[in-house]
Amino acid sequence: MPVKSVAAVHRLRLVSGPEGLSFILLLICSVLKRTTSFNAVPVMGMVHGVLFVLYLVFLVLAHQARRWEPKRTLLLFVLSVLPTGGFFAERMLAKEERGESGAAAPATA
Repeated sequence: MPVKSVAAVHRLRLVSGPEGLSFILLLICSVLKRTTSFNAVPVMGMVHGVLFVLYLVFLVLAHQARRWEPKRTLLLFVLSVLPTGGFFAERMLAKEERGESGAAAPATA
């Protein structure tokens, strides 16, 4: 497996957990904003936005480096917009990094 390919998956995996956590914290901040005087939505929204954009950039780079099927890339995108999806994406990507996944890059001649 080329180093570029491994690095792309590793970067995506590293940002997927924090992106998922920031989404959950943003939801909690939204509820607190409406039920208390605490308003951390502007700060948490910015943090989550930056992490989400990083996730999308790293997803595209990993898709190109690993030559994933569009279905796998779509699944990882859908996981990024679900509140706990980032954690599932991180697990999937960790398995792939360890070589336990059946979604390895196609063999090149």
